[in-house]
Amino acid sequence: MSTTRNAVRGFLAHKGRMALSGIAVLLSVAFVCGTLVFTDTMNTTFDKLFATTSADVTVSPEGADAENASSTGKPPVLPAAVVADIERAEGVASAEGAVFSTNVTVVDADKESLSPTSGAPTIVGNWTDFDARTMEIADGAAPRGSGQVMVDADTADKHGLALGDTVSVINVNGTHTAEISGVAAFTVTNPGAAVFYFDTPTAQQTLIGEKDVFTDVYVTAADGHTDEQVKKSVTAALAGTAAAGGGYKILTADEFGDAASADFAGVLDVMKYAMLGFALLAAMVGVFLIFNTFSMLVTQRTREIGLMRAVGSSRKQVNQTVLAEALILGVVGSALGVGAGIGLAVLLMEAMGAMGMNLSTDDLTIAWTTPVAGVVLGVVVTLVAAYLPARRASKVSPMAALRDPGMPADTRAGRIRLAVGTVLTLAGAAALYATTRADAAGTGSQWLGLGIVTTLVGFIVVGPVLASGVVRVLGLLVLRLFGPVGRMAERNALRNPRRTGATGAALMIGLALVACLSVVGSSMVASATDQLDKTVGTDFIIQSPGGQLITPQAVDAVRDAEGVDRVTEYKLLPDATLTMPDGRVAEKEWLNAADPSYAQDLRTDTEAGDLADAYRPDSMSVFGDFAEKYGLTIGSEVKVGFPGGETGTLTVRAITSDEVTVDKGALYLSIDTAAKYIPAEKMPLDAMVFAGAEDGQEDAAYTAVKAALDDYPQYQVMDQTDYKEALQDQIGQMLNIVYALLALAVIVAVLGVVNTLALSVVERTREIGLMRAIGLSRRQLRRMIRLESVVIALFGALLGLGLGMGWGTAAQQLLALEGLTVLEVPWPTILGVFAGSAVVGLLAALAPAYRAGRMNVLGAIATE
Repeated sequence: MSTTRNAVRGFLAHKGRMALSGIAVLLSVAFVCGTLVFTDTMNTTFDKLFATTSADVTVSPEGADAENASSTGKPPVLPAAVVADIERAEGVASAEGAVFSTNVTVVDADKESLSPTSGAPTIVGNWTDFDARTMEIADGAAPRGSGQVMVDADTADKHGLALGDTVSVINVNGTHTAEISGVAAFTVTNPGAAVFYFDTPTAQQTLIGEKDVFTDVYVTAADGHTDEQVKKSVTAALAGTAAAGGGYKILTADEFGDAASADFAGVLDVMKYAMLGFALLAAMVGVFLIFNTFSMLVTQRTREIGLMRAVGSSRKQVNQTVLAEALILGVVGSALGVGAGIGLAVLLMEAMGAMGMNLSTDDLTIAWTTPVAGVVLGVVVTLVAAYLPARRASKVSPMAALRDPGMPADTRAGRIRLAVGTVLTLAGAAALYATTRADAAGTGSQWLGLGIVTTLVGFIVVGPVLASGVVRVLGLLVLRLFGPVGRMAERNALRNPRRTGATGAALMIGLALVACLSVVGSSMVASATDQLDKTVGTDFIIQSPGGQLITPQAVDAVRDAEGVDRVTEYKLLPDATLTMPDGRVAEKEWLNAADPSYAQDLRTDTEAGDLADAYRPDSMSVFGDFAEKYGLTIGSEVKVGFPGGETGTLTVRAITSDEVTVDKGALYLSIDTAAKYIPAEKMPLDAMVFAGAEDGQEDAAYTAVKAALDDYPQYQVMDQTDYKEALQDQIGQMLNIVYALLALAVIVAVLGVVNTLALSVVERTREIGLMRAIGLSRRQLRRMIRLESVVIALFGALLGLGLGMGWGTAAQQLLALEGLTVLEVPWPTILGVFAGSAVVGLLAALAPAYRAGRMNVLGAIATE
């Protein structure tokens, strides 16, 4: 009981000192809990949506996915006659045919896209009685006739659509324009999809181009019949139809919801685990903060602990007292962090709403595992960080009560630290070097991971030893400019190298990752730009930023544009089966089908043969690794089972180099060859289109192509400069997201600097009073503390940026195996971060410096 009382008293006596460490625990726990609550809420939202919008039994064509997407631009369909067959099945109360497609673009009267910007789908379908169960018409009426369309309320509100406004649906069948006749609201949360409804005949004609077909049949079970029973009876009823024997996919409501959730879960898991990774990184940085806090508190309380030992406290009791204080800090910080995490989840939901993904707080989901995980994380991190200070406290002897506060440095421990840190750092450097010499990406990745972890641990261990030398150099370059005040700041930073090293290490971790990712990102852009300059020979690239395939009408518009010399269509054929001359089979391979002019648009080096020959009838190319794996040479004959078509025998006419970035690993053939074996109705639409301008007409053709695609806002026309800028923007946006998440670790590290300085000021209270007594002004005192903070921040930045650039260089050499051969160090970013670290140091010192300046001189001198 006395241990608990002492721990509570110690915690309350130093509650101000504990506050910043508590914030570190709070932030880490809040990020973990916020991530879990946010992702669980998203799962709940989608589960409710799928449960509400799923029929008791859904019948679809075999191979159809949840979005009914199709590479042909038309969704897979089943004959309308199956509706009657299903209605006759036992246990079926009703069956209703539905038709919908996500291969569409919808624009308003000003040709502005109405598609969501969040990545959610745009869905156009027919208004059915089943839809009427899950949506309510809030304004107007359901569509009647080809001239009317109904829109969901969320899309109408977002884009300011009202009754009577016109919208146009653009797809492979052309453009269909209609007036808004009604606005329908979801009875559950719509996560962000844009939904438009026609009547059934209009939907069939607009989306499919023919009558008497549906994409799905929604089946309602009769009373007393389960979904499973109805599924069995529907399966039996369809067994005798022409499409039996695997022609239909029949799912109960639960199965449909599970399948839809599985498609969504993969994307959500990536986001979830990435955010949790950054939260754990922040927790790791927090370890240094908490370690420093308890180390300094133990040092300051040396006399107090010595007195406790003198009056009978055992080493075990002292150890338990310090750990109990840490436990209180962990529990309090974790409890506050759980609450803050829920608030963070709500803020994330609001942010997603601003981006177009609607999430309602009504669906806020807090599983019991979330607060448990948060509290366990916070408590474990705090106890781990406090273990060594607690162990050191238990070694304080009763005689320490007779000495001045402060514990002498352990020279032997310093030598061991130097030896262990050096060995780990050298081992990590060797692993990074092995990364640069690896011949395979898999092996190189293992060496890279080992090198990053080992060098990081090595730098953390050896940091206090490095602090002495690095701080002296920084002092010579920076602090000596400020005269005696600067020299005092340098000596303060050198007074306890272990403390300086731990504080700098916290900042080092975040900045090392920033530097590494900056080097990798810049190298990716530089490598891709270099490859584009060397290999891309086309003038214009036409594609959809949203991933929409390019319709024949849009291709014809490009072909008819003034000043265009040639147009190259480019299609992707998935799931091809290749049988080699020796009988070996490669399944689910992607084929790249293009017009023969693609050999001019992409100047790809070959190891053998001429790429232009790959576009001859019944010919193809393979890439070097593929040829080596399967023993293919020029003239080898490969049997190709085309997706949705027949099997043909193609002759290898070229073997392309693997030392490329654009279309690395592609298997080329001509569109004419593909069309010989794939029926026209199953031929995929173009993934991209390339256009070349007539000599001297590049600018005019660029303008003309943009004008020709004015009616197709889903497509983007880019020249090579535009394409490079788009690539740079994509990588830049990705890095900005990562930097924003890394900011959490940097914030915790800054709190560590603040805490170290604040505790250092308390530790040096008497010393500060004496300096003030002999003439040091308040201004000079504050400057001294600020300079000490700056040099600690620069020390951490120097180690972090140097370490990160080493990681980034090794990672780039690994990426060179994938064709990213250019190493580029973004010096403006590196130097900017280094300079920013000095600013961070200044800001971190504001509060401690202000407090030191306000000290009463006589009171400070009298402090023991």
